[in-house]
Amino acid sequence: MIGAAPRPRAEAGRLAPPEAGAALLADALAGLSAPRKTLPCKWLYDAEGARLFEAITRLPEYYPTRTEMRILGECGAEIAKAVGPEATVVEFGPGDGVKAVLLLGALARPAAYLPVDIAPEWLEAAASRVAAAFPGLPVRAVVADFSRPFALPGRPAREARLGFFPGSTIGNFEPEEAAGFLRRSRAALGPGARMLLGADLVKDRAVLEAAYDDAAGVTAAFNLNLLARLNREAGADFDPAGFRHRAVWNAAAERVEMHLVSLRAQAVRLGGRTIRFAAGETIHTENSHKYRPERLRALAGAAGWRAGRMWTDPERLFSVWLLEG
Repeated sequence: MIGAAPRPRAEAGRLAPPEAGAALLADALAGLSAPRKTLPCKWLYDAEGARLFEAITRLPEYYPTRTEMRILGECGAEIAKAVGPEATVVEFGPGDGVKAVLLLGALARPAAYLPVDIAPEWLEAAASRVAAAFPGLPVRAVVADFSRPFALPGRPAREARLGFFPGSTIGNFEPEEAAGFLRRSRAALGPGARMLLGADLVKDRAVLEAAYDDAAGVTAAFNLNLLARLNREAGADFDPAGFRHRAVWNAAAERVEMHLVSLRAQAVRLGGRTIRFAAGETIHTENSHKYRPERLRALAGAAGWRAGRMWTDPERLFSVWLLEG
């Protein structure tokens, strides 16, 4: 029987509650003052948002999580051979750490695990899960916003780093932002590093829209929770009952869009300002871009990576790529 796992050590600066509230307020004021109202999707993930997203990943309509895990499980030996032994795995946006456990279990003699996220709630879960599964493996959690320039702990000589960015989180970025993240991660990981990247594929509209607007209403609750967070942490006075969730496939941009639709003309106080909504006006809260293989190769190339091996499921719903610097 394995004893208690060591508590993971957090590195880099954690956003204290006042700092986080100030950053949330600044982003909200900027986005909600724009001609087309937006809110950054990173703020969806407070503790309640994290809980709701974990519930989403278990829904029958939401195929990405189970399909990516199937790929990691069935293709693990091939992935390990392509990566090689003694890699330090740096995971961006680790979720609950389940995918990291799958990957680390397949790799030959992994050297360390560094989960990176802005949300301490996610980091604690992921780091604890990995530490429990691999008691001898060094685990160092890094609190950082990887949508902006960030740094990783010092790199020992000859350390082989493997970036791991699962879940098709790359799809939450606009294309130019995605290229920026890939450039930043390449710089942070250092020379000779590689990246294992999960990317959702373009497919039937009905499948896509159902994945982001489930029959049980869990995704709707996840989206609406952002308004409750603004009320609690930024002093806003949103009435969440005055908005509804909407998910739509934008074929021209090849992305699913999530919106909060105002059900009536209303006004909200935020940061000493009044934000007015017309009936039917929306707050655009998240994009999930879907990729064709040729588009993913072009994106990687623009960021200085070379897209090498691709693994997918038999239905070609999802893809996992190995990018090389």
